[in-house]
Amino acid sequence: MTLSRKDMLRGLSASAIALPFLTSGCGKVDQTRGPRTEISFSILSTENAQNQEPLWRPFLADMEKQTGLKVKPFFGSNYTALIEAMRFNQVQVGWFSNASGLEAVRRADGEVFARSSDPSGVDGYQSVIIARADSPLTAEDLLKCDGKRSFGLGDVKSTSGTLAPMTYFFLPHKVDPAKCFKSVRSGSHEANFQAVANGMVDAATNNNASLERMAEVSPEKLKQIKIIWTSPTLPEDPIIYRKDLDPATKEKIRSFFLSYGTGTDAEGQRQLKILNNLIFGVFKPADNSHLLPVREMEAAEALMKARNGGDAAAIRKAESDLQAISREAAAQRAAPQALPDALTDKRPDAQ
Repeated sequence: MTLSRKDMLRGLSASAIALPFLTSGCGKVDQTRGPRTEISFSILSTENAQNQEPLWRPFLADMEKQTGLKVKPFFGSNYTALIEAMRFNQVQVGWFSNASGLEAVRRADGEVFARSSDPSGVDGYQSVIIARADSPLTAEDLLKCDGKRSFGLGDVKSTSGTLAPMTYFFLPHKVDPAKCFKSVRSGSHEANFQAVANGMVDAATNNNASLERMAEVSPEKLKQIKIIWTSPTLPEDPIIYRKDLDPATKEKIRSFFLSYGTGTDAEGQRQLKILNNLIFGVFKPADNSHLLPVREMEAAEALMKARNGGDAAAIRKAESDLQAISREAAAQRAAPQALPDALTDKRPDAQ
């Protein structure tokens, strides 16, 4: 509480950094299984906010100092870049949105070990749909499916930009954005914000954390938009490392994240300020079960699609999948200390 925290906020727009890394960096990072001397840490960069780069420097410097590892930042220009970088062991640790984090666990040998928190202390965040403040447009208008309006979705692997609005808003009303709007564009939260504010689209997805950031950097432009729909609360973002990292390196990284900013002395307050500047509170322990709510959203989306399509066999399978995941989630809530590997997903499409 997909940028991601929240699919969105703290990155440097750095496709020029990410692309060379993906195309020519292979083999340049030590791939051995023993204790490492350096790691690459991936950072979401779906926002065009180059002024954020200096805010990351003290955090990364502290990570190097406390872990004794050389830490190389990897700024990915989209979620796929981050997932693929971890998949090919070009990064060993990363901050992901929930949807992209689930993909990293499934496809990139990832493992959740911590999660972010909000500096306000509120646990979780919301996906929203925004429109221009001077527009009469309502959420109900978007569901008319009259082909008169333009709409902006987020990255396909964005929790708040795509998965949540599809699961909680469009699919329950049997609305397919691709068929119901005059045009649909896909962009980052900032790009969608600017598109709505500038009248390029009638409405678009975003999230409340991204809008908080916009209140700081573009307060006047924020006045030009309004929220017309808000999702249920979504879980905060996961921090993930590769399963095959050696135990000593894992412990160094885990200890750094879970202790950073928690001290009550001047040093602890300095660290907390660095986190707050990144729109983070302190990190909290987590494991793969953190992603259970996202799996439930996925399963609910699959069920709604099957029902909308009238496919009886697909409906039965989707109902079975959702029931199984819901039982797992209920068991997890009832026994919070028993944290299973929540992503033993045997579906063919999860390979």
